[in-house]
Amino acid sequence: MSQVYRGAAGWRSARIASNVGRRSASIEYLWLRTVTVRTAASAAPVAAGLLAAAAAAWVAVAVEAGGMESAPGTMGLSGAAFLGLWAVMMAAMMLPGLAPIGALYAGEGAGTAARGTGLVAGYLIAWAGFGVPALLASVAASRLADRSDSAATWVGGALLVAAGAYQLTPLKDRCLAICRSPLHLLMRAGAYRGRLRHVRAGLYHGAYCVGCCWSLMLALLVLGVMDLRWMAAFAVGIVLEKVWRFGRRVAIAMGVALVVLGLLAPWQPGIVPGLHRAPMSMESM
Repeated sequence: MSQVYRGAAGWRSARIASNVGRRSASIEYLWLRTVTVRTAASAAPVAAGLLAAAAAAWVAVAVEAGGMESAPGTMGLSGAAFLGLWAVMMAAMMLPGLAPIGALYAGEGAGTAARGTGLVAGYLIAWAGFGVPALLASVAASRLADRSDSAATWVGGALLVAAGAYQLTPLKDRCLAICRSPLHLLMRAGAYRGRLRHVRAGLYHGAYCVGCCWSLMLALLVLGVMDLRWMAAFAVGIVLEKVWRFGRRVAIAMGVALVVLGLLAPWQPGIVPGLHRAPMSMESM
């Protein structure tokens, strides 16, 4: 009898815990929905501003990269120019995915502009900082291609496979989940104090988004960092990852596609122009 009682008690405890968990999740959902509804009026201008900034960045990148061909290295840009263009590229590609959370974070009433501006500033600082390893990787790719174009092509394929494989890892899942969660950001930002608290919130959120998408930026370097077609493809994929309910499936699909491209690269070097110098034609000589 005692064993039956303990079993029944344990079952009741588990049921109570389950009900409490569901109730907590429901409260969290209702709270987030309430906040979303309350900020709907002020969210539209903030989201529109972020999308307008992204559009302006796309125009700037298109003007700058329009006459460039994908090749190993920095394509004739100085280090400072590469980092500056990288920051503009990140604004173009990443701000659309930030728009929903940015609008919710900015909230309503006094301080909306300060909250939104600080968050975006910190977010872009995180991605601009990633430009430093991107610059170093580009320089290394140029040197490797100069020494052995064949070896560079194999390295490019391996990097694509590695970038695709990362899309399938638990770490990617963890970073993506945080990037998709406005509640996580709001709870974390609530602990920040001081004038730069919103910038710190942007840095925090940006760091997780770098952790989520660094492999895609690595793949972009390999596939052609100035190729507007690849930039647009990755930008769309990143937005879908972050805002669509099936974002995880998009991440997996992109990972599989990158692995396939990486496996094909050694036999199709044109796939990896970031690590392969195309033969010069007679007209260009």
